[in-house]
Amino acid sequence: MCGIVGAIAQRNVTPVLLEGLRRLEYRGYDSCGVAVLQDGEPLTRNAHPIFSSGEIALVHNGIIENHESLRETLSALGRDGNYLASDTMALAGNAEHFIYLEEGDLVSLSREGISIADRDGNPVAREIRELEATKAAVGLGPYRHYMQKEIFEQPSVIADSTEHLVRFAPALFGAHANAVFAEIDSVLILACGTSYHSGMTAKYWLESISRLPTSVEIASEYRYRDSVPNPRTLVLAISQSGETADTLAALKHAQVLGHRHTLAVCNVAGSAILRQAALHFLTRAGAEIGVASTKAFTTQLVALFVLAATLAKRRGMLDAHREAAMLGQLHHLPAALNGVLALAPQIIAWAGSLARKENALFLGRGIHYPIALEGALKLKEISYIHAEAYAAGELKHGPLALVTEQMPVVTVAPNDALLEKLKSNLQEVRARGGELYVFSDADSKIRSAPGLHVIRMPEHYGLLSPILHVVPLQLLAYHTACARGTDVDKPRDLAKSVTVE
Repeated sequence: MCGIVGAIAQRNVTPVLLEGLRRLEYRGYDSCGVAVLQDGEPLTRNAHPIFSSGEIALVHNGIIENHESLRETLSALGRDGNYLASDTMALAGNAEHFIYLEEGDLVSLSREGISIADRDGNPVAREIRELEATKAAVGLGPYRHYMQKEIFEQPSVIADSTEHLVRFAPALFGAHANAVFAEIDSVLILACGTSYHSGMTAKYWLESISRLPTSVEIASEYRYRDSVPNPRTLVLAISQSGETADTLAALKHAQVLGHRHTLAVCNVAGSAILRQAALHFLTRAGAEIGVASTKAFTTQLVALFVLAATLAKRRGMLDAHREAAMLGQLHHLPAALNGVLALAPQIIAWAGSLARKENALFLGRGIHYPIALEGALKLKEISYIHAEAYAAGELKHGPLALVTEQMPVVTVAPNDALLEKLKSNLQEVRARGGELYVFSDADSKIRSAPGLHVIRMPEHYGLLSPILHVVPLQLLAYHTACARGTDVDKPRDLAKSVTVE
C-alpha cells in the first residue's frame, strides 16, 4: 500500500506535494519522502546556443509572433503545470482534468505538457476526464473524523444514487447488459473485506428476488483455486477502490478459466476493475477517506439490490406493481437513514460500556448475518477489540462456550420470519450471563431488561433492512473507538486501498 504524488509547475510545488501525500495517508504507508528540483535560472549552461550531442545547436533571437496560439496550447495542457498521483484525491484543488494510465504505460511529464507511450513504446492518446474531487469533498467540515463524516453522508449519497432511478433496466449496467442478462443462469461474486460482506448480502437478494443460484467467494482464495467454470455464470467483482489486487486478479483468473460475462461494482470511475470487466455499475459514494468503509458499503448494497431487481424483471419475475413498491422503498431510504442516525445518543451510551471490554460477539440470522459480520469487522478494525460474528443458529456449535458475564453480545434482530428463532438464541445467551445489546425494529416485542439492552430502529424496512441495520453498527464501532482513544481514520497496520497481496 503506497502512494505517489508528482508535480511540475511554474510555482512552488512543495505545498502541493505535502498536501497530496497527506490525502494519500489513508492508503497506508511505512515511510514517506519528498524530493524537489528547481531549474530554469539564468545560468551559463542554459544560455544559447544549446547543443545536443554536438550535432544540433538551438539558438533563438527575436520576437515570438505566434505566442497566442502557443499560450492556448499550453493552457490546454495545464495552466500552471502538470501533476501525477496514484489517487485523484491527491489532485483535488490543483487539477481540473486527469488521465488514467493503462497498465504498462510510460508517461513523460514536463511543464509544457505530457506524452504517453504504451508498453511497446508506441505513442498513445488516453481519454481526458473531468476531476470531480474537490477540496471540500476531502475536507472534514464540522466532523471530528472522516469516518464520522462518511457515516452521516450516507443519506445524501444514497439519495444521489437513487435520484434518477425510475425503473430497473439492464442499461444501468452497460450497453450490452440486456444480452448478457438473457444468457446467464447463475452468479459468482468475488470480493474482499467489507465488499465480501456486501456480496454475501447480495446473495440473499439474488436468490430470493431473481431466483438465480449465487455463490460468494473470497477473492484471495478463488484466484488460487482451479474451479469449474460455467459459461452462463455472471461473474460479479465488487471493490470500493477498483484497484484491490486480489479482487482484480480473481476477476482475471475467472476470465482465463472461460467466464465471458463479467460485471464490476465499484466506487472509482476509470479504475482497473471497471476497465477489466465487460459491464459495470459505478456507485456514487464519493470520496471515502476513512479506512473503515461505511458509505461505500451502503451504496454497494443499493447497487446490488438494483441488480437483483433488474435481473428479476428481465427474467419475468417482477411485475409493475412490485417494481413500483421497490423503487418507492429505495427513494425513501435517505429519510429512513436520517431516522437511524438520530439514534446516535443512545448508541454513544452503549459505546462507553463496550469500550471497557476486550472481546465481543455479534449475532445475526439470514440476510442480517453478513451485517453482523460487517459490524464485527468495523469494531475490530478501529477499536482493536477482538470481535467475531456468527450466524445465531451456530451458537450451540461452539461460540456459546465463550459467553460469560464479561462477554458483550451485539445482535441484529429485525422483525422478520427468523425473529422467534433469534429470541431463543438470545435466551441462551442470557442464561449464561452474557450482556445483550440488541438492535430491533420498532414493531418487534423485544423489551429492555437487566442484561438486555434494546435500541429500536425507527421503522421496519423489509428487503432493504440490511442497509438500515448496518448504520447503528457503524456508529457503535465509531463511538467505541473514540472512547478508547484509537486513531479512527487510520487504524494501525491497515490501508484503504489494498493494492498488494
